[in-house]
Amino acid sequence: MAKIYVNGDAQEVTLPLNVSELIQQNNVQQPEMVSVQVNEEFADSNEWDSIQLKEGDKVDFLYFMGGGQAFDNWTIYNWTIAAED
Repeated sequence: MAKIYVNGDAQEVTLPLNVSELIQQNNVQQPEMVSVQVNEEFADSNEWDSIQLKEGDKVDFLYFMGGGQAFDNWTIYNWTIAAED
């Protein structure tokens, strides 16, 4: 078992494990709409199958949501963070 951090929470996972498999294991909603950061670097969705995770990696699932007005809020997984005024 290896420990990685997903959206700031520690998870014990079995390696080898790639980003696509982690998305499935975490039941990520709308995976076609999620952006993924691994160790604060955006991962291209075309490379998720080949990005192998390792002990201590930090993975964030990001959903960027906007509307018809200025982009004021963003969502990380299930958390919404409002921009400061």
